[in-house]
Amino acid sequence: MHGILTNDAGVQKNVKIGFSWTTFFFGFFPALFRGDLKWAAIMFITAVAIGFLTMGFGASIPGIIFSFIYNKLYIKDLLEKGYRPANEQTKQELEARGIIARTVSVEPKGA
Repeated sequence: MHGILTNDAGVQKNVKIGFSWTTFFFGFFPALFRGDLKWAAIMFITAVAIGFLTMGFGASIPGIIFSFIYNKLYIKDLLEKGYRPANEQTKQELEARGIIARTVSVEPKGA
């Protein structure tokens, strides 16, 4: 599932919602190419540390784990930077996956 996030300046970003196949196959490189240096560094350091502790055999384990969570982390970082869902479909998908809180409409009493 893909979504579109936009900010107040009108900049739009297409984001993948769900499992990150690119992170699964290429490790920290997708984060690096997106300009997400914080998570690229975290993924790289984690892979190096686990690889060092397991003599290289466990270096792929962090990549597998981050494949499940990286897109959600990336979207949350964009939301913190002022991006918001550009359309209702993206908003509903982010709400369904628990990335953003559901909006509840409150009707006044006695109406």
